Amino acid sequence: MATVQPETRSDQGADDKLEQLRQLFADAPEIGKKALDAVLDQLASQVTAELPPPVQSAGRVGSRLGKVSELTIIVPFAPGGAERLRAFLKLFGGNLAGADDVGTVHDMRFVFLDNDTKMLFATAYDGDWDAYIDDFATKIPEFLDIIDSAWLDWPGIRSPEAKDYLAKYQVTAEGWYVANDLTVAETRRLRRVGAAVDEFLDKIGD
Repeated sequence: MATVQPETRSDQGADDKLEQLRQLFADAPEIGKKALDAVLDQLASQVTAELPPPVQSAGRVGSRLGKVSELTIIVPFAPGGAERLRAFLKLFGGNLAGADDVGTVHDMRFVFLDNDTKMLFATAYDGDWDAYIDDFATKIPEFLDIIDSAWLDWPGIRSPEAKDYLAKYQVTAEGWYVANDLTVAETRRLRRVGAAVDEFLDKIGD
């Protein structure tokens, strides 16, 4: 994927965008209009400064910032699916640390919606969409099928229809913030280095 260099917006372009925002907020709730008025100077400074790298495509679906991508799915539950999945998640206290086996997962969230008729699944991960799905299919396929069989008409991760199913229910984020774009492997390596340095300092301090 080609790297998109930060660009600088012209003052005129920034003025146009801010004016458009003012017009859009003309009939907003009063609390929104007051909040916008309070930060207009700050917004003007931000939009005329050098832009950070833009959100890019994660591949087939989803957004990517640097090395990190996002995936958000809103999918209907199969009959009894919510009850089965909730019981499975409770086995681990809600913390699926087994996802460590994939090696590229930053986080995962399972949110039950609309009286247990739908589920929101959201995750951040390293790399591109296809590679991420392939990682799950090859490293923890049974665990994925236990979870996703709670969804209506889930074909199974080994099915050639699995990626089409996921793409069908995925919703690409309109906006997204990443504090840093270190990969999971890079973060773990830095943690080990930090622990080693702390141990060394403790020893020479004794």
